[in-house]
Amino acid sequence: GSHARPFDADSNGILIGEGVGMLVLKRLEDAERDNDRIYAVIRGIGTSSDGRSKSIYAPREGGQVKALKRAHEDADIDIETIGLIEAHGTATPLGDTVELQTLSQFFGHAGPGPRAGLGSVKSMIGHTMPAAGIAGLIKTAMAVHYGVLPPSLHCEEPHAGLDDTRFRIVTQEEPWESNGSLRCAGINAFGFGGINAH
Repeated sequence: GSHARPFDADSNGILIGEGVGMLVLKRLEDAERDNDRIYAVIRGIGTSSDGRSKSIYAPREGGQVKALKRAHEDADIDIETIGLIEAHGTATPLGDTVELQTLSQFFGHAGPGPRAGLGSVKSMIGHTMPAAGIAGLIKTAMAVHYGVLPPSLHCEEPHAGLDDTRFRIVTQEEPWESNGSLRCAGINAFGFGGINAH
């Protein structure tokens, strides 16, 4: 059957799906006052536009990096604390290559320490178009809350560009060790026409 294969060396295109997702968003102090169950806290948001590009579908590293920079400036957290990236992960050769270049440029290259997790919900449900970003946010909120790095499917031979990042594809569920600190994750949503969010 057909599968979306984000970050696989043989990725060959988007698998379109449909969906809708809903979240309850509340100011942290209000949620704490009301004794709500809190799955995750959104610390920062960044957006950008790729500007002029070769086509509506052609992503650009500069625009993606700008969204990450804006989000992390807003969040005011050390990028070294990021333990998981929920990638846009379209499973297209160009999209995956550019996203890996973005991750390498913003977060730095692989070092001697452990590599943070990387995955895409699109490997499980396809690209749900307008619901894709919310699907990634729900998946990531669950990962943060439960302390589990969720797997990304269908990546049998990882893209060569992964070697230049400090990330690794999470291929099976594993505990997310926080070592007493907060579990921090980032979520990429890079849309048609060059609208980027993190």
